[in-house]
Amino acid sequence: MNGNGWAGMGWQSWSDTGEVQARLAAGADPNGHVPHWGPVLHVAAEHGSAHVVAALAALVDDIDAEHNGRTALWVAVHTDKPDNARALAAAGADPWRPMMAGWSPGRLSLASLTPDLFTVPPGVPSLSPAESAAVAEARRLTAVFKKVDYDGLSLSCVAGIDAAEAVRRLDARAAEWDDAESMVEQLWGDSLSDEAVLTLGVTDVPGGCVVSQPWAYGAEMPGVSRRLSIGTVCYSMYANPKSGNQGSILRDRAVEGWDLHPGGGWAASDDSAEEILRTYLYQGNALAYCCAYVGLALTDARPFTGSPDLWVQLPPGDYWSYDGR
Repeated sequence: MNGNGWAGMGWQSWSDTGEVQARLAAGADPNGHVPHWGPVLHVAAEHGSAHVVAALAALVDDIDAEHNGRTALWVAVHTDKPDNARALAAAGADPWRPMMAGWSPGRLSLASLTPDLFTVPPGVPSLSPAESAAVAEARRLTAVFKKVDYDGLSLSCVAGIDAAEAVRRLDARAAEWDDAESMVEQLWGDSLSDEAVLTLGVTDVPGGCVVSQPWAYGAEMPGVSRRLSIGTVCYSMYANPKSGNQGSILRDRAVEGWDLHPGGGWAASDDSAEEILRTYLYQGNALAYCCAYVGLALTDARPFTGSPDLWVQLPPGDYWSYDGR
């Protein structure tokens, strides 16, 4: 049967009990995989209704089957679908099954907005002080960026150095404009010119500094992030309007991650416990994720809305190489 009987299902279809039941009656396999999406129960746990989840949970061979290191219940918790999580638990899914670097579905729920989702059995550890602090900071930081439109923006979040040191490392000079507002308007209008790409904003923030550019990719160019990362860690991102967020991590000039998708997707099954929690807490908020990764505790979104402490211009050179000019 084409796609195990699930080909052509749209996002809304997973909340349509009638359509799901009709497909099952026609021979669709509840244990099958939806083309390009994953196991049927996992897909329903993420995108479907509790009624559909319960119907499928009653038919699968193993309600705790794992896909990419996570069960359907873990998926429901991670995507903040508490009704789906309750339906799975009622059908026999195990909230405390160890997985994902110790983040069982139940333990992950303790970091959610519904921490009382499951009854915690004796002996199961609560969140550590560090994890509880990470949850509180995530809620504060995501609120800072809640209404910020960052499409087309580039940034480098740098730990442990101030704006003056960032300017020194980049060998930059103050932008030669009398009126910052006029400069921004003109560079927005010609965002891919050499002048626009080489003009960056630099801002001191708690924990380090932010180098940003609202109109193009200049702040994420490898030659920029490499210099900024000397002796520290730098998370850079370009919010590409055509292909989505593109992130990179450099630590003391060395590339630790490339073509990353901050604020989106899933943690890998071999990621650290810290990264799995961070991925959960900052899903859908790329700016907050980038800041949190390097420990920047911004109190407002000014560095990303076109009002940095200082506008500077980079000298001409090759910024597409990690080897420098």
